[in-house]
Amino acid sequence: MCRIGAIKSRHFIHPSRMFLLMQSQQKGHDNSGFAMVMQDLGGIFEGYKQLPTLSLACTDEGLKIAEDTLRNAGFQTVLKWVPETESRPGLEIQTMPLYVFETFSYPREYRNAGQAEKEELLVDMRLKLRSTLEAGEQGFVYSFWPDLLTLKEIGNPRDIAAYFGLWKEDVRFTARIITAQCRQNTNYDIVRYAAHPFFLQGYTVLANGENTFYQKNVECQRKLHRGYIGFESDSQCFLYTLHYIHHELKWPLNYYKHVITPLPFEEIDKRPEKEFLLAVRQSLAHLEINGPNTIIGVLPDGTLFTCCDAKKLRPVVVGRQDDMVVVSSEVCGVNEVLPGRNWAEDVYPGERETVVVNNRLEIQRWKQ
Repeated sequence: MCRIGAIKSRHFIHPSRMFLLMQSQQKGHDNSGFAMVMQDLGGIFEGYKQLPTLSLACTDEGLKIAEDTLRNAGFQTVLKWVPETESRPGLEIQTMPLYVFETFSYPREYRNAGQAEKEELLVDMRLKLRSTLEAGEQGFVYSFWPDLLTLKEIGNPRDIAAYFGLWKEDVRFTARIITAQCRQNTNYDIVRYAAHPFFLQGYTVLANGENTFYQKNVECQRKLHRGYIGFESDSQCFLYTLHYIHHELKWPLNYYKHVITPLPFEEIDKRPEKEFLLAVRQSLAHLEINGPNTIIGVLPDGTLFTCCDAKKLRPVVVGRQDDMVVVSSEVCGVNEVLPGRNWAEDVYPGERETVVVNNRLEIQRWKQ
């Protein structure tokens, strides 16, 4: 099984807390990878929340290609951070030559554009960069989005943290929301893009488990949006369905659960909105998922949520203190980050509910 976690805080926190959460679950992963997404950034990125940051692992040539591509499109660098790394014998990590987090101003003609127009531009530029760098195997573009950065690497999470100097807290590199996963989906090739969390247009998703309806999800999703690409992991389908339901169809989050794990027909028949639920089940049947899994997601507005498969075959727990909420695939992860919380208030999501953490850090339990 994968190991997943999320931390949402009132205050800026350093990713060392996430590595502590994951280290406590080290027997549950196989060193095939670690990835994290940091949102609502602090530190050196705090003053640039409205501008897109490129998260890139690449060769020297790959960096030149990416920067030239963006500058030719009218983007200009306003901040560039290349983290200091420490390579030493014994570290289990498959490194790229360069890791770059670079913030850009928008092209002049987009500076007064609406939010939707800017978002479409950023999606197109990320897809263009990914395609260009893949052609020559020059790098990996994980995200290109405001107030967000992504790090993905293959190796032992403990050693990845050591390589990037992330065991020691640093006020320059912080965020209010951090999601992370250890262990890739080892049913497929081990590649950096396959490591959760997955991100698209403000939406972040990671999962523990598997999706046995992967093939029918893929066949449907390929036709729905130009950004639904890659499919290096069956869990990537969870992201694309969330994006489609919430962003494209503009349905409320509570309908996500109705799409991925629809109610039995006999249960639907008892609901006052049964005609709509039947229409959802019939029209979006190819987006249903199956198999043991737990999902953690973040919406563009910072809402954090988690839900499980219809049989509750993968664990997850939500713990809270006044200024922080932690979601973990094992309770030991929450214990590591919030040892002083009231454990009696921990939430163990059921198979027919979505647990939501809003921006006031209130925990809500939505019954399907």
